[in-house]
Amino acid sequence: MPLDRKTLSIALAAVAVLAVGAWAWQHFAGTTALPEGLIQANGRIEGDHTTVASKLPGRIAEMKVREGDSVQAGQLLARLEDTQLAARKQQADAAVATVQAQLDAARAQLAIARREVPLAEANAGALLAKARAAEAQAAKDARRFDELAARGTVETRRAEQMRLAHTAAAADLRQAEQSVSSAHLGNDKVKARENDIAALAAGLRQAQAAASEVAGLIDDLNLRAPTGGVVLNRLRENGEMVAAGTPVFDLVDLDKLYLKVYVPEKQIGQLRLGLPAQVYTDAFPGQAFPARTRYIASRAEFTPKEVQTPDERVKLTYAVKLYFDSNPEHRLSPGVPADAVIRWKDEVPWQAPRW
Repeated sequence: MPLDRKTLSIALAAVAVLAVGAWAWQHFAGTTALPEGLIQANGRIEGDHTTVASKLPGRIAEMKVREGDSVQAGQLLARLEDTQLAARKQQADAAVATVQAQLDAARAQLAIARREVPLAEANAGALLAKARAAEAQAAKDARRFDELAARGTVETRRAEQMRLAHTAAAADLRQAEQSVSSAHLGNDKVKARENDIAALAAGLRQAQAAASEVAGLIDDLNLRAPTGGVVLNRLRENGEMVAAGTPVFDLVDLDKLYLKVYVPEKQIGQLRLGLPAQVYTDAFPGQAFPARTRYIASRAEFTPKEVQTPDERVKLTYAVKLYFDSNPEHRLSPGVPADAVIRWKDEVPWQAPRW
């Protein structure tokens, strides 16, 4: 049965469409596919985030940085009010100064005592020796005059004078012995002063610890950057009250950026940690940034919306992180979309991604 002209025209048009479609599929499939050994993927540049939070509750007195500012490790980012802690710090410092003054005075007195006690002991010893000699001589003279008086050679009055002299010398000896005992007691006073100094030194350490604790609390009111990077988010503003642990800043280290991509399930078996990659961005066309495969997810997930081709979004993929070897002049920043080529065969030459 011969075909009419309308049916023939429709058939020829369908053949033409099929031919054009076949040519387009062959052309674009041939140009977008990378050779075996290379895997292309796309995603967004991300970084390791660091949250800066307040250790203490308080009101924000001053914000030092804004979003997008580059900061160095240890840089002051914000400061909380310190009125109450400042008063406590003054009291703690005054207590330290008081105990320190008492300790200095006690040490000065101890030094004097340590010099005076040996001198007092030496003088008392010399006086004791002299008193002993005088008493011995007086006793000898008293006995001799008693014998002479008994024989009638000297007057009785003279013998009585010698006995009185001996009594006086004996009294002087007892006084000298007491002086020596008193001089020895000086050592006990030295030990007592040493004990007092030990107690004051312990009190000083306690006062200093209290002052250091308050100083540490005041320092905790200063929010500092734990690492260098960029302020990605400023979560609070001047005058706001914050509780302990409240996040105030979100930092990203620009020297530890990575590109998070999603690799289809059928290609994930070709990847392994340490594989090299090259990353391309629209901001720097034609320039490849070297990276390394540092993370491969152990579980598959549906491809997120960031993937460019809609047909790939419904497939199961694995998240892969490609960490940049370096970020020269910090040209790369978080949030920027980028394409990547991962090489799993060393002999295959690098090629730019094709979408």
